[in-house]
Parts: sequence; C-alpha cells; structure tokens
Amino acid sequence: MKLDEYASYDGLGLGALVAMGEVSPTELARTAASAIEAANGDVKAVIETYADRIDDLDESTLGHGPFRGVPFLMKDVFGHEQGRLIEFGSRLCRGMTVTTGTYFADQLKAAGVNILGRSAAPEYSMSATTESVMFGNTSNPWKKGYSAGGSSGGAQAAVTSGMVPIAHGSDIGGSIRIPASWCGGVGLKPSRGRVSIGPVADEGGLGFSANHIQAKTVRDAATMLDWVSKPQIGDPFVIPRPSQSYASYVNAPIPRLKIGIVLTELFGVPVDPEVAQAVKDTGKMLAGMGHHVDIAEADFGGIATLHKINDLFFFGFDGRLDGYAARTGQKAGPDTLEPVILSVYEFAKQITPARFFAAISEVNVARRNLARFYADHDVWLSPTTARVSEPWGKYHLSKTGADASSLVEKLFKEPCQFTVPHNIMGTPGLSLPLAMHSTGVPIGVQLAGRPAEEHVLIGLAGALERAMPWARRVPEIHVSRVK
Repeated sequence: MKLDEYASYDGLGLGALVAMGEVSPTELARTAASAIEAANGDVKAVIETYADRIDDLDESTLGHGPFRGVPFLMKDVFGHEQGRLIEFGSRLCRGMTVTTGTYFADQLKAAGVNILGRSAAPEYSMSATTESVMFGNTSNPWKKGYSAGGSSGGAQAAVTSGMVPIAHGSDIGGSIRIPASWCGGVGLKPSRGRVSIGPVADEGGLGFSANHIQAKTVRDAATMLDWVSKPQIGDPFVIPRPSQSYASYVNAPIPRLKIGIVLTELFGVPVDPEVAQAVKDTGKMLAGMGHHVDIAEADFGGIATLHKINDLFFFGFDGRLDGYAARTGQKAGPDTLEPVILSVYEFAKQITPARFFAAISEVNVARRNLARFYADHDVWLSPTTARVSEPWGKYHLSKTGADASSLVEKLFKEPCQFTVPHNIMGTPGLSLPLAMHSTGVPIGVQLAGRPAEEHVLIGLAGALERAMPWARRVPEIHVSRVK
C-alpha cells in the first residue's frame, strides 16, 4: 500500500479493508512504520515503535472489532500494556516499564487496533505543548516549529501528519482537545467515569482526567467510544449510556437543541478575533439546521479559583515522583526533572491535607456555578482554545520564569480557558477543526454537553462534518507529500 493511499483512510476505513481481505494487518503495520519513518524526522511525534507489532506481528493476537489491524500509538502516560516502557517524558523515569496493564488497553485491543508504538508527551503531561528535554519538541504538521499542543500533541500530530489514523489521548485540562484544535483533528473528551482507568486506579486525576483517542473523523471517535466505554469489574460508578451505539448518532436525525455561544473570558484571556468568528460562523450553521442559538455566559469564580486548583492537582505529586525514583534508582532533581516540574515537586511537599480539602470544596462550588449554564441550554459552543498554535517555547516546562507559583499564569491560563471548565464539571467536550486561521494553522471549535451526553455532541459533530468538511485539508508535513 502506498503512503498517500494509506493516509487517505481513517481508522474504520483501514479496518474495513482488513475485513474485506484487501490488506493484511501486517501490511498495514509495515506501511505505518514507513509513514513514521517518512514524517517523524520533521514532526517528532513517535518516540518508540514495537518490532513485535510490525514485522514480527502475530495477527492471531489482534481483536476482531471494527479496527482490526489498524495501526495505533499509545501516549507516553497512563493506559499502557503490561511490560511496555512508560517514561512520562521524564528522565527520572527512563527505562521504566508498566507493571500492571489497564482495562483501557484491553478494550482498545478488543476493538482490534495494533498498538505498535508510543507517542510523545510533555513531562508528566503537565503542559499544553508537547516539548520536552527528554524527547525534543513535537512540531505542528501545519507549520514546522509551531506547537502541536499538549499534552497529547504527539498523538494528534502523528494522526494529522498521516502516520497513524488514530492514537491514544488523555485529557486532564484539555490535553485531548488542545492538540485537536491546534493540529486540526477531532478530539473527544468523554464524561467523567465513561472510560474505565482500572484496575489500579479508580479515576484519573481525581476525576478530572479522561482517556480516549485522537482522530481525524467523527465516526472514528464515536465508534471507538463504543468499544472503550464498557463498564469494568470494580468500577466505582457507572454512568448512563444512550439506548443505541454512539456510532449510530453520527448520521442520526438531531432534535432541536438550545445552543449557547460562550465567548466569556473566563480566565481573562482575550479571544483571537478569527477564532471568535469561527465560533459565530458555526453558530450560524447550527441555527440554519434548525437549532436555537444564542449568546450565553458562563462563570466559575475566575482566575483565583484556578490558582486554588493547584492544591488539588498537585497534592501527592512529590510522593508519586519519589515512587518512580525508587523504581528507576534515580533521584528527583535538576538532572532528572525539567525546571517547572522540579518546582512543582517542591511545591507539592508544602500542600497540607487542609489545603487539599479546601481545594476540593472550591472545585465543588466552581462545578455548580459552571453547571448553571445547562439549566437553560443543551450545548455549550465555544472556541476550543482562545488562540491558535504558536511557535515552540511559550509553554515549555523549561520556560524561564515559570515555576509552580506562576504555572497557571505562564502555562495554563491561555490554552486552557475553554477546556478546563469541562474537566471541572466532568462533562463531555469535543473539538472540531471547523476553520483555518490566517497564519496557516487550524482553528478548533468546541461543543460541550451535559454529563453523559456524548451522543448529543456526536450527532451535532456528524452534522457539522458534513456541512463544514475538513477531510481534504492536508498539512505541510504529511506522508502523502513525501517524495
């Protein structure tokens, strides 16, 4: 299979070729390896490939779901298979392996994917850009030297550049949606509790984090949700599911919805005028489809509340790193941690249980303030990010002057203004590449919904994909352009 043909398919498209016997999983794996070789030198999205899943692939080990044989990458963070390397983009964890596999990985494999390598992520996934001392900087495929977003930037850059059609993403403050926005992909953050992270952990990031995939089509994101959202033994709670499959909503009729456009500067970050216009244009399109669309407001307490959340996010972070250090025989310090992470490590030691529980209360109030939006609206329509991709360096964890005390102001406030609220609420959010910016990079528009209503967003996203298609856009760095 030629690279341009390979890269023209989404995950379900390649899975269908396998099912019809037109291509074998091994051929797809070898083609993916060639695609990675062709584009990764410029993008730096893939940090490891698995020989036993490429030339030495045992096809009998693959699941028989709709993605059978489809090349897939795991993010260098929680979610891996037992025995594989997991280094969290950190020199402190160099050479560390996964001791216990996850239900998430099991469900991915049941869907049929061939997990053939790891994608890059910033150190401990604590940045909105995928730049690290350990693995270098991942480039946006649309513009070399520009950020691919984070923390799932390696995954989305690999998808957008045509290396693989889908890849693992995780999201604690926007880490699925920000890369989707900046690279021009589809990024769905599921509801809290939708995708099990067991058996070792109950909830990722105290419930803020969610696992799913980076994709380029709505149908891939929807279909994979059907496979990875099955409740598992011992899950702490099970949330409602729709009566039919998520995939069925992609082309289903949509009831008239009340959609509120939110351009509120929640963290005081001005919205790029082109980004704001893209959101308004999307609102006009949805109104033309028969939905009620108006301008709405949202509030959760402002930037002061976000600062308080640091005590929630980073409580116990020092113990976590000390545990990794014990496993690798290294020591947390300037030679093993980037400056911002080292500062957070020291900051975490100062967080008392009283501060931690006060932060939980603060977040509870913020959640309820934000959720008032859904008393009058079904869907929250906003930018995914207030600004589009910018050159490397702005959100790097070695950024001069950025430490634990300034983390929110320097690294999180701008890219996370419209993503964090949905992590706080535990509500689903979906970024779509509905416009292009005059600087030559994509603009992401975000749909968000009530808890457990991913199907509503999928239905709207499917309609927008048909009305405002993006499939023919090809970035500057793409395997189809390789001579």
